[in-house]
This record gives sequence, C-alpha cells and structure tokens, in this order.
Amino acid sequence: MMQFTETPPQPLHQIVSFSNLTMNKNPIHRTRPWPGFPSSKSLGSFGDANCMEQLLVHCANAIESNDATLSQQILWVLNNIAPPDGDSNQRLTCAFLRALITRAAKSGTCKMLAAMANAHCNLVIDNHKFSVIELAGFVDLTPWHRFGFTAANAAILEAVEGYSVIHIVDLSLTHCMQIPTLVDAIANRFEGPPRLKLTIAGSTEDIPPMLDLSYEELGLKLINFARSRNVMMEFRVIPSSYADGFSSLIEQLRVQNLVYSESGEALVINCHMMLHYIPEETLPPIPNANSNPYFVESSCTSSIRTMFLKALRSLEPTIVLLIDEDADLTSNNLVCRLRSAFNYLWIPYDTVDTFLPRGSKQREWYEADICWKIENVIAHEGLQRVERLEPKSRWAQRMRNANFRGVAFGEDAVSEVKTMLDEHAAGWGLKKEEDDLVLMWKGHNAVFATAWVPA
Repeated sequence: MMQFTETPPQPLHQIVSFSNLTMNKNPIHRTRPWPGFPSSKSLGSFGDANCMEQLLVHCANAIESNDATLSQQILWVLNNIAPPDGDSNQRLTCAFLRALITRAAKSGTCKMLAAMANAHCNLVIDNHKFSVIELAGFVDLTPWHRFGFTAANAAILEAVEGYSVIHIVDLSLTHCMQIPTLVDAIANRFEGPPRLKLTIAGSTEDIPPMLDLSYEELGLKLINFARSRNVMMEFRVIPSSYADGFSSLIEQLRVQNLVYSESGEALVINCHMMLHYIPEETLPPIPNANSNPYFVESSCTSSIRTMFLKALRSLEPTIVLLIDEDADLTSNNLVCRLRSAFNYLWIPYDTVDTFLPRGSKQREWYEADICWKIENVIAHEGLQRVERLEPKSRWAQRMRNANFRGVAFGEDAVSEVKTMLDEHAAGWGLKKEEDDLVLMWKGHNAVFATAWVPA
C-alpha cells in the first residue's frame, strides 16, 4: 500500500480539482485494473501537487525495481488525475509520467510499460525550430531569459566603459537573442560606438530552443543589424561542444589572447543558461586533452566543469556573466532528481497560464521545451543526461575556487530589471542576495544572475 507523509511539506502549488480525463484519447484503463485501487470517482483524494509528487516517486521506484504490477497500478491513477490539457499541476505531472514511461522503454524494464510507450506516439516531443523573428518574440514573452539579458547587458556596459574594442564570447542557450539590445545600448555610448567582436560556440547538439537557420546566416543578420546602428561587428563561429568543456573554443581564445594582448580590448564572457550542460561529474581524463594545457588536470580532483572555469580564468577576462536556473538536478539518484525537478519546474508551468492562451502554438512550443528538459532529467543517464542544473550557491563556490571574485550589479542594472518586470505578470519579483540578483515567481527562486572578475 502506498504511504504518504502525515504532514507533507508546504505545497508549492495551488490545490486543484481533477476530472476523469486521461493522458491519451483512448484511455489505458476504463475500470480499476486491480482490486483495492480507488475508483475514478474517488481520485479527488489524490488531488494536490504533493500527492502527485508522491505518486510519481512511487512509480519511479517501481520502475527501477522492475515491478510492473505496481507501476501499472500507479500509472492508472496518474493517468486519470493528470491529463495533458489540464491545469498547470496536471500538465506538469503528465510530463513527468511521460518521462517515466520513456525511461522504462529505454531501460527495457517493466515490459508492459515499455510496450505502452511504443504504442502511444504522443510521447514523442516535437520541438519547434524557430525563425529569428519567432525566437525573439518567444523569449520576450516571459522574464525567464529577459531577466538575464537585462542584468548582464547593464553589467557589461559598465565593465567595458572606455574600451574601443569589445570582444564578447556568447555562450547562450538563446542563440544571441541578447545581442541586439546590447548593440543598441553600445551604439549610444557617449564616447561613440566601439568595434564589436562576437564569438560563439557552434555546437551540433540539439537543445531547445532550436533555430531554423545556420549560425553563419544568423551572424549575417547580426552584422547587418549592428551596421544599421553604426556599430562595426565581426562574427565568428568556433565549432566546440559543451561535452568537453568547450575545449576548442578555449584554445582558440587562448591563442587569440596572445595575439591581441597588447591591444587592450575588453574580453566579455557571457554565459547564459549554457554552463550547466558541461559535465559536472569527476570523469576520466579527456581524450586528446594533452593538446590543450588548460584541460590537463587530475581526474581525481576535477570535473570538466571545474576545468572549464579555471581555463576561463587563465584568459584574464574583463568580466564574466553567469546566468542560470536556480535548482539542483545533479543527483545520481532518480528519486532525488525527480523531487528536485518537480519542485522547480512547476514554475514555468504555472507562469504559462498567465501569458499564453490554451491551444496557442507558442504555448505548445513553450511546454515542449519544458517536457524536453523533464525527459532528459528523468529518462536518461550518463552522458545523455545533459540537464545538470546546480544552484547559485554551488556555482558561486566554483567561481571562487577558480580564482574569480563576485562584483555587484549597479543601481542601473537593478532599475532596468525592475522596469522590465513591470511589463510582465504580477507574480514575478526581484531580490538581491549580496552581489547577485535573483528572479522569483510567487516568492520562489527561478533564475539567478551573477557577475565575476579575476581575483
């Protein structure tokens, strides 16, 4: 019999009522599959987010122990209380349920669940490929990305004041969508616009949101936009992967730094929701690591994530901006990851109801991105599991260990972030934690922004 805690933690979600809709058009079970399980009429007792989380945990444990009978019992309940077109808590639970079924199919355990996954094509996540115009509009829908853009751009402008050449290395999940606003601001500098160099890591990995054009085409559009603002821009793509800590990018930057060290250009490293894809585990030595002296370290003491930050420090950047989602999804234990993800990813599901109508294409794209993240966290292991978020406190310690020191965001940055938040729903908020800024939804941390300089 499933046990629930007598005093569950304070729910992060609203209490909801449930219909008897199922995950698929053709219900998996129309009647109770096993004696003793609740009827559809009594499923309301499972109706809050804490109970749904507990059911998902029990389902995960059953799948991991290859208990097909218990897995299907819990699946039946979840399938009846969490339709894909329900409220935010139901849609969140449905996404986790899909991910668990996918995990069962991948691992070969619980063969009946695996067969079910293969039978229901709606488990396949269809991620939209955005045009530049679509993606620009998409990231403007919510402060999730705009918060980091706004805070980082303000800090960059302050850090590069007086420089005639600014080199920006943009490690961004959103394909340079931050850059046009920065170009606009730089173009209006009192001392005149500087020359701008923009370098990005061209990766073959498909992580949403995805673009429908090449980085070369994107570069031409950015160069033309900058020219329209009287800013001369150079654009360069360096094929490099997060899987090895962007080692090719680091090596190219190191060589370029030796060439341009006398020029006095500003080097800005802008890391926007990208660094958590770098492996955080302590791994065996990297193949061909000897070609890059900054990645030769003892595998007993360092992860690729740590080595990347130390390599960044060796470049003596003018400023490093680190913006990411404030959660911990690094546990090797499936249940721990499930709990952490469930108690964090309710936020984007909850917010979507405030700015996108049911049935809209943008809402479909938005939730497909979250589903991709949930599936990666739950259904995958090893190098395939790339969604490895770490909380702000751990990133801050990593940066200090790499010999960086934090710098505070100025009043201009705080003011601009507040102005931006005023354009969005009332649930969004901003708080300052020492030198850092944190975006909140209904009092819960969502995204953090930090700024760093060499110590």
